[in-house]
Amino acid sequence: MKQPVVLLFCSLFFFLTTVTAQWNWTNVDSLYQPLPKGLHVFRTTDQTDGKPNIAYYLVADLSDKQLHFTTQAGNGKRLTPQQYFEQENHPLVVMNCTFFEFVHNSNQNIVIKDGKMEAYQVHSIPARGKDTFTYRHSFGSAIGISKKRKADVAWLYTDSTRAFAYASQKVINPFRDSVQWQPASYMLQKGNFRKWKMQTAVGGGPVLIQDGEIHITNNEELKFTGKAIEDKHPRTAMGYTADGRLILLVIQGRFPNLAEGATLTQEARMLQQLGCVEALNLDGGGSSCLLINGKPTITPSDKEGQRAVPAVFVIKN
Repeated sequence: MKQPVVLLFCSLFFFLTTVTAQWNWTNVDSLYQPLPKGLHVFRTTDQTDGKPNIAYYLVADLSDKQLHFTTQAGNGKRLTPQQYFEQENHPLVVMNCTFFEFVHNSNQNIVIKDGKMEAYQVHSIPARGKDTFTYRHSFGSAIGISKKRKADVAWLYTDSTRAFAYASQKVINPFRDSVQWQPASYMLQKGNFRKWKMQTAVGGGPVLIQDGEIHITNNEELKFTGKAIEDKHPRTAMGYTADGRLILLVIQGRFPNLAEGATLTQEARMLQQLGCVEALNLDGGGSSCLLINGKPTITPSDKEGQRAVPAVFVIKN
């Protein structure tokens, strides 16, 4: 009778060890020189829940005034990160960020550059089914950096007629009605939105980390349907730590037996391990890309190489 108990204990121990395993990160600054003292690069090939994995993260000191955090939008065009790198006169860092649609090459999330909104959140989603006049409304998330170099993750309302984005520090449940632009009056009625005066910002979603804890707001932001939250894909994410460090994370994926990617939950665990107090997912899949001094980190999953995107997050020296 003892043997089954021992086997059960061993199986349980192996399961808990695998699920709670931490990643070991190696500093790879030497591969991406020259780098300023406020910026460092790390890599891991440790398995994720027993599956092959390749991931990189970059940490930047927000208080380092030698670092300039900004964005660049394609203004109706999509460019590869490498093309943005050339266009922006070889910045330190170029990373993909917003979700987008292919027809008009337009961003689906906010982009702020030098305090000005270059792209806006999409709030109204036509409902599927017989009633084509019904819309679902959501408030997507974004990460911003203020003039005082403080980072913040919030849920936003944006409108091209308003100079600023409006932010809620608490997630807002989506709602459904037949009016396409209802979120404006909803925002005013609730009264929990405030002007979000950021110098630089990019949107994505869902939020993965709140107050240092894993809390994935996928259902509230209407990002991924069904069980897609547990699908494995290449990932891009951004967050920040309590001591003022910005974290940029990319996870390689869709390479069987080499790098299978991560679920949103696994991505959140990784960001939590890196010390993020707030963090959100950005556009992933074939768009995931992080260039440091023009050199790639992960390998893009598209056979053609880097995917053209309508906006990027940029760090200049």
